[in-house]
Amino acid sequence: MTRAQGLLRLCLAGAAALALSGCISLLPKTKPVQLYRFTPPAAAAPASPVTANAVGVFESGGEFQRESASDRILTVTGPHVAYIADARWAAPAQVLFDETMDAAFEGSGGHVRLTPRGAPTSTDYVLRVDVRNFEARYDAGSKAAPTVIVRVHALMTRDRNRTLVSEQVFEARVPASDNRVTAIVSAFGRATNQVLDQLVAWTNGKVS
Repeated sequence: MTRAQGLLRLCLAGAAALALSGCISLLPKTKPVQLYRFTPPAAAAPASPVTANAVGVFESGGEFQRESASDRILTVTGPHVAYIADARWAAPAQVLFDETMDAAFEGSGGHVRLTPRGAPTSTDYVLRVDVRNFEARYDAGSKAAPTVIVRVHALMTRDRNRTLVSEQVFEARVPASDNRVTAIVSAFGRATNQVLDQLVAWTNGKVS
């Protein structure tokens, strides 16, 4: 190979590398995904002191609406479901809901305390909570602010013989103030708190 051929090959290689680096620089940048919580961290709410008559209730594993159990924020428009783009829960919605429920019982001032799954307990009561709906519904069209719906089914039994104590459905519908992610997340928080307030009061009323 002559000196001229070598120089030509080197120039071609340099041109190709320059063109490739130019192509890489033109690739679109990924838009960062925003993470949200629908309630403050559980540690932010001080727990009420455990009273002498505190009663433990075993927290049985319940089901969570499959479409909304992950970290995606579910919306419903008529028969269509979709997730809000570029927005996620900071953890799976099911995990955040369970943490918020535990904090609601601890901070309620009532005599019921939830015993987590896997912990040793001698309680006679078992509480199962199934989250049937956890979604933002666009009932007035995709341009209007949605209404957040949180609906749960609670079932309480006695641990030793599985006798039904009571069951109840709790639901909250909270309109978002605007069709923005922050407003929708805020509505999720208010709806969750409303449902859990009902659940905690009902549980305390059924356990003596």
